[in-house]
Order: sequence, then C-alpha cells, then structure tokens
Amino acid sequence: MFSKYTSQFGTNMKLAYPIMLGQLGHMLVALVDNVMVGELGAVPLAAVSLGNSLIYIALSIGIGFSFALTPLVAEAQAASKPGRLRSLLQNGLVLNVLNALLLMLVLFCSTPLLGMMSQPDDVVVAATPYMQIVTLSMFPLLLFQVLKQFSDGMSITKHAMNAVLISNVVNIGLNYVLIYGWGSIPAMGIEGAAWGTCLSRVFMLVLLYIIVRRDPKLNQYFQWRQMRLSATTMLRILNQGLPTALQMLFEVGLFTSAILLAGRLGVVDQAANQIALNLASITFMIAVGLSVASMIRVGNQYGERNLEMLKTVAISNVLLVFLIEAVFAIGFMLFKEQLPLIYIDNPAVINSAASLIVIAGLFQLSDGVQVVVLGSLRGLQDVWVPSAICFVAYWLVGFPISWTLHNTKDWGVAGIWWGLLVALSVSAVLLSLRFHYKTKKLSWHA
Repeated sequence: MFSKYTSQFGTNMKLAYPIMLGQLGHMLVALVDNVMVGELGAVPLAAVSLGNSLIYIALSIGIGFSFALTPLVAEAQAASKPGRLRSLLQNGLVLNVLNALLLMLVLFCSTPLLGMMSQPDDVVVAATPYMQIVTLSMFPLLLFQVLKQFSDGMSITKHAMNAVLISNVVNIGLNYVLIYGWGSIPAMGIEGAAWGTCLSRVFMLVLLYIIVRRDPKLNQYFQWRQMRLSATTMLRILNQGLPTALQMLFEVGLFTSAILLAGRLGVVDQAANQIALNLASITFMIAVGLSVASMIRVGNQYGERNLEMLKTVAISNVLLVFLIEAVFAIGFMLFKEQLPLIYIDNPAVINSAASLIVIAGLFQLSDGVQVVVLGSLRGLQDVWVPSAICFVAYWLVGFPISWTLHNTKDWGVAGIWWGLLVALSVSAVLLSLRFHYKTKKLSWHA
C-alpha cells in the first residue's frame, strides 16, 4: 500500500533538496550572525533577536507574496503556455518591486516600536541601528525571491541554491571583517553583521540573475523589451499572493510574539529563546523544501488534471517529511545540552535553552506536516481558507496559551513554547482536513 507513496520519495527529494539547501543557506545567514555576535555577549545576541523580530515580520509578508508565482508558473508550464509564463514573470516582478519598497518604508517608520516592547534598554539601543541597516537588504532579497520562485515553478531549483550557498561564503567573510575589524577597517560589532547581511544579499541577487539569464530554458522569458503589464495577470498574482503573505505573517508573527514574550522575562530567557528558535528554524527549512516540492508537483498535476497522481504526490511528501522530522526530534532531545554550546558559553542561557530544545523537538512533526500540506494546498491554488485556518490555529488557540503560561511562575519561557506546539498541531490537523475536502470536490479524474 505504501509503495506507491515511497516510490515518489526519490522524485520529491530530487526536486526538494536544492530548495532545502537554499533555505538552509538563508538560515545560515542568521546562524552565522548569531554565532559571531554571540561571541560579543548575551546583550548583542538578544539585540540581534529583537532587531530581527520586526524584520522577519516584513520578510514573511514579502516572501509569502512572492510564493504566489510558483503554483501559477507550475500550472502554466504543465499546460504548455509560454505566453502566460512570460506574463507571470513580468507582472510578478513589478508587483514584488512595489511590495519591497512599501515594506522597507514601513520598517523604517517602525523603528520606534523597538522601544515600546518592554525590552531591556541596552538591548533596544543596540538593536535599533542593526534593524535599520538590515532593512536595506529587503529590496535585493525580494527581487531574488521573484527569480527564485519563477525558477522553482519551472522545476529548476538548483540555480537559487547555488546563488544562496555562494553568497553565504561571502557573508561569512564580510561578517568576520566588519564585526571584529581587520587591518584599517574598524570593528563594527552587530552593525557589522547587519552590513554583511545587506551586501551579501545584493551579491546573491546579481549572481542569480546572471545564472538564470544563461539558462536557455529560462532566458526566453526574460524579454524586458516586450514587457506588457496585464491587469488580469496582476489580479491572479494578487489573489494568490495576498493570502499566502497572510499565512506567512500569521506564523512568523506567532514566533515573533514568542521572542517578545521571552524578552519580558529577561535577557537570559530571550537569548535562550533565540537559540532554540534558530535551531528549530534550521530543521524547519527541510520541511519548507518538501513543501515547495509538493506545491510544484501538485501544481503540475493540477495543470494536467491528474487527480490520482496529485493525491499520491501530496501524501508521499507528508510521509517523507514525517520520517525526516522524527529523526530531528530525536536528535534535539538527545543533544539538548550540547546544541546551545554552538552559540554561547553561558550556563544560565544553556540551561534555559535546553528545556526549550526538548519542546522544539516535539513540535518538529506537527510543524513539518502542516507546512507540507499547506504547500499542497497552494499547488491547488487554495489559499484563502488555509489563511483563515492559520489565523485560528496560531492566534486564537496557540498565542493565548503562550501568553497565559508565560505569566505562570512554574512555566515561564517554556510555557511560550508549549503554546507554539499546540498551535502547530492544530494547524496540521485542520489543513489536512482541508486538503481532503478540496480533493474530494475536484470534478476531474485521472
């Protein structure tokens, strides 16, 4: 019975592993910043966490919006419609440029909010310039996302991976020079980490553009002299992009709230929360890779109107992510005391982080399943109801639990993470039910 699903594992992984490595590369930027800034102490590490709290919210909206391209491109490719593909790229680029500029403006205007979040004063002072500098990197990163999501929709996932991995080497070098200083270049501390991130993302965009323009399968769609704006195409992208951005916003907003709630408990708990969150985010990128793979393959089958294969692909990705995340869950529990040492040598922070890593290990399964099913629903171009499901699971169920427990003496920062676990579990169940309902309603068959 399971052989028809396990036989799809190889195809899923072939498509997903470049996305996984690319996503891990993005996370490596945060990991490198955290590890290198961690050498400066708990306050700079907490400042990076606080500064990124608002950055991540804006990025979730921008990246979520760019995700709209992938299922639309996958469907158009399966239906052999090159004109539609070119229109999607051109109109998607215009919309994402406008979105990037708007988000940057909002971030610059939101800087004073850092001082209104009940965070330690020294953390706020250090976080403010960090956030302002990293905001500049929004523009190149979101343009990169347009090229990436278009290529992913065409089932060409290696180009973005290569650009991300190479740019990470650049980021490490820039961080080393700018954070600690080198020769006549003065040490800039966490501001150096911010500039390293910004410059490496510019490099990443330029590199990916060069790569895709040299690919004969993609170059034909980059005809800027024949650029035509289409209200119909823009509305299709907006209809997919806005709810997808909301989905990302609801989830990232929940984890951002965890950062802010942990900050109310003190620098030690905030630093511990950042360590556990960074580790969980790294393993989550594996699930994101399979989610995108499921979105692409389900989108292809949706374009070909092959219901049986569509369901097989979706279920195979859920089984695969469950097995992979189970391994990570076990690893988190076994090495809960050793993993924090990667970031910081502070007994109080390590002890607090260890308890959070255990909970992070537990929600690996729910988190993996919910994001892969969400990818399958995006492949079906079903985005509005899943957005509502995410809101209910994260903000009407999970957040109240986190808020209540973090105010309870015996729970503290661990209570925040139990709320996250419940939210992700509810999301996984409801999204799975939604996928079952949608596939039953489809009128065409294999």
